[in-house]
Amino acid sequence: MTENLDNSGATKARRFNLTVAGTCAAVVVGMVGLSFAAVPLYRAFCQATGYGGTTQRSTQGAAEVLDQTVNVRFDANTSNIPWSFKPEQWQVNVKIGETKQIFYVAQNLSNHTIRGRAGFNVTPEFAGAYFYKIQCFCFNDTTLKPGEKLEMPVVFYVDPAIVKAQEAKGLKAITLSYTMFQVPGDKVSAAETKSKTVANN
Repeated sequence: MTENLDNSGATKARRFNLTVAGTCAAVVVGMVGLSFAAVPLYRAFCQATGYGGTTQRSTQGAAEVLDQTVNVRFDANTSNIPWSFKPEQWQVNVKIGETKQIFYVAQNLSNHTIRGRAGFNVTPEFAGAYFYKIQCFCFNDTTLKPGEKLEMPVVFYVDPAIVKAQEAKGLKAITLSYTMFQVPGDKVSAAETKSKTVANN
């Protein structure tokens, strides 16, 4: 009798341990899944709200153009990439709702091919919800060969809805800022650099 009770207790203990282990495994899998989903979810949130100065995307221009104007300024920075990178013009005065095209210019100053990627935002941050890009080099990576120079267009407009935003009262200027950096794990440039090193030796 005692032996049966012991076996029963051991069986219950094993079942309990398996249940705990299964629950822990499910939690770990769920956390890993959430970690992978967190980045696209965060991007979608920023895209929808303009949070952090994130701009919007559009396939066409605004439905109306207002007589009211706003000054759009352009900023350029580089981070750990041997490129020259700057806008062709530092500011433009545009009508709200007007579709405008400007260019940034990038040049690879190194002796190997490099892929660049641009991060961006606008200030003041709330303006991101009203700043629409129709075309932008920031949508894709840019590859430049040694010494290659490239004009990169940005086509944008400021949504007329901005004039109804309480925080936009008295707004005179919006700054569009880009930071160009080398694509992490850029195998193209790494391979070419290695090849050049071997050839020079």
